[in-house]
Amino acid sequence: MTTRARPLIAIPARFAASTSALRYAAEVNARALIEAVWRAGGEPASIHPTDCTDAEVAARLARFDGVLLPGGGDLAPHRYGAPDTHDTVYDVDDLQDTFDLQVARSALESGLPLLAICRGLQVVNVALGGTLHQDMGGPEHEHRHVVHPVTIRQDSLLARVVGAEKTDASCYHHQRVDRPGTGLVPTATAADGTIEALELPDAQGWFTSVQWHPEDTAHEDPSQQSLFNALVQAGARF
Repeated sequence: MTTRARPLIAIPARFAASTSALRYAAEVNARALIEAVWRAGGEPASIHPTDCTDAEVAARLARFDGVLLPGGGDLAPHRYGAPDTHDTVYDVDDLQDTFDLQVARSALESGLPLLAICRGLQVVNVALGGTLHQDMGGPEHEHRHVVHPVTIRQDSLLARVVGAEKTDASCYHHQRVDRPGTGLVPTATAADGTIEALELPDAQGWFTSVQWHPEDTAHEDPSQQSLFNALVQAGARF
């Protein structure tokens, strides 16, 4: 009896300056993220961010069934036309930015199923010409180490996936969407007006993005795990 292969989900790795187990600089992804994809029935595969042409990135992604753009450090403000850099911007890496933006554009153009999380949402927004608030206003306003309710638009893909119009979101971010990119529409918001999800109604394939970290609570919250389930299911159909 042949066992059906798990849908292969590409996850761009994040650069880490050091990891104790490996002794040197590393490329990593959060274990909770990997485990959420695995629980969903997917085969998570970290991919190496490197200097590629757009065509080379598209060719690399062609072997996969879906893409997950994970969280990470800040995008360089010049990527969305900001003339200055706020002093809270951190962990900017030019190669990481270039590669993530290429992956986002390639997945959207090809219709490859795409789930974008936190930085991933911001990457998609910038890839489509949107802008970001570099800082939400300090500790009293930022969404770091916070679980808060978000309201989801009723007619959105996100609402269908989560199965509700409200959910408790585990957040860790000090930046947020300023102007949505071309075609993107907000599909969830926090009480303070922060855009917590974006979708592209005219997307070629399955796509949604959230500003929060569903992997934080997916092991105990089926509504958060449902995002990973839906990505993998879309990958199986792709």
